[in-house]
Amino acid sequence: ITLKLLIAIIQERDRKAVTDALSSSGVFYTKIPRTGGFLRDGNVTLLLGIEDERLDEALAIIRDNSQAREQYVSVPPPEVLPTPGMIEAPVKVTVGGAVAFVMDVESFERW
Repeated sequence: ITLKLLIAIIQERDRKAVTDALSSSGVFYTKIPRTGGFLRDGNVTLLLGIEDERLDEALAIIRDNSQAREQYVSVPPPEVLPTPGMIEAPVKVTVGGAVAFVMDVESFERW
């Protein structure tokens, strides 16, 4: 069996849809919650050891269930100091979607 390691980073808001769809398809994963990025928003990293022939299916599930969307934010990141007396206007940003990394697996062992 030839395996790939699929690492997918998705927004917390998309977590349930993605993981439910993966589970329904019999695709197993490990979930690692994390926070970071520009908006300090919650993200989830999914680790999947997947057979080569199921890789496209897993990527399609993630793609179909983690769509990018726009939202307005008015709070700058903590490291940005606003100018005193300045009123901050909401800014439209794109959030969501997913980032996926696929790597070859040289060996795999389960105990």
